[in-house]
Amino acid sequence: MGKKYHVYGIGNALVDMEFQVTPELLQELSIDKGVMTLVDELRQGEIIAKFNGNLCKQSGGGSAANTMVALSQLGAKGFYSCKVAKDESGFFYLEDLQNCGLDTNVHDEKEVEGTTGKCLVMVTPDADRTMNTFLGISGSLSESELVPDAITDSEYLYMEGYLVTSPTAKTAAIKAREIAENSGVKTTFSLSDPNMVSFFKEGLLEIIGDRIDFLFANESEALKMASTEEFSEAITYFQTLSQGFAITRGSQGSVVFDGQELIEITPYPVQAIDTVGAGDMYAGAFLYGLTHGMNYAQAGDLASRASSRIVTCYGPRLATETLKELLNT
Repeated sequence: MGKKYHVYGIGNALVDMEFQVTPELLQELSIDKGVMTLVDELRQGEIIAKFNGNLCKQSGGGSAANTMVALSQLGAKGFYSCKVAKDESGFFYLEDLQNCGLDTNVHDEKEVEGTTGKCLVMVTPDADRTMNTFLGISGSLSESELVPDAITDSEYLYMEGYLVTSPTAKTAAIKAREIAENSGVKTTFSLSDPNMVSFFKEGLLEIIGDRIDFLFANESEALKMASTEEFSEAITYFQTLSQGFAITRGSQGSVVFDGQELIEITPYPVQAIDTVGAGDMYAGAFLYGLTHGMNYAQAGDLASRASSRIVTCYGPRLATETLKELLNT
């Protein structure tokens, strides 16, 4: 009998607030461009005030959540573990998950007092994305947010690298991996952001364990993880961490390792306006492919097409119809 879920995801629950900004404004506010930086609630409020209410888009977010939403839109069945507070943003987030067709550990009676996390996504004219994140209650995500029965009833477990920033969330990720490994559930992990590798490499290795089944990264993260400037050396290093992996290279496409051979995935040239969610979309489309009869090359091609489409619009998500069209091309 088949599993109930194609993928069980675990990650931070963040309400994404997207703004268009100039590099000069980022410099003026002393914000590091192109990476995710954790900030406190006060600092986040100060930054929002500087933007004069120029909010482009608000949506349920968090890296793994974006991946799980893409999966669900394509037609996969997913379960998402996260933590929100009993506040306006928390209710917004829960409703969004339900509308996207995802099952979750979060229900009305399980929300607690506190502040739901928010991520300021600042997009510059070069399509780069800079994030300042206040984790809020998501910073206390722990093993109690896991649903072991749902993990064991899934084909794949997917975890985001951002979990490494919280000691309790890191412990939860390790526990989830152990439950999956003991149940024959394939384990997958995304490094998420260059800053995660720069500041939390040891923690990331703890989550990965002896050898994970599949690892997602972009080229910058891969090079940092391997402590090299040579892409070929990063490839060799990744083969010691994971049975298989996908490394995205922006306009150069991506490279997928299926455990036996390296597969070059063709890029789909587009005019990028916003790279928010490109890696999340790639992972979501790739995992959809693997759970729906595609081989690694086919899954990589779908992921490449989906991520090239997402960077042509603002925000980390596509309309369901737009995404589903990719399955017919």
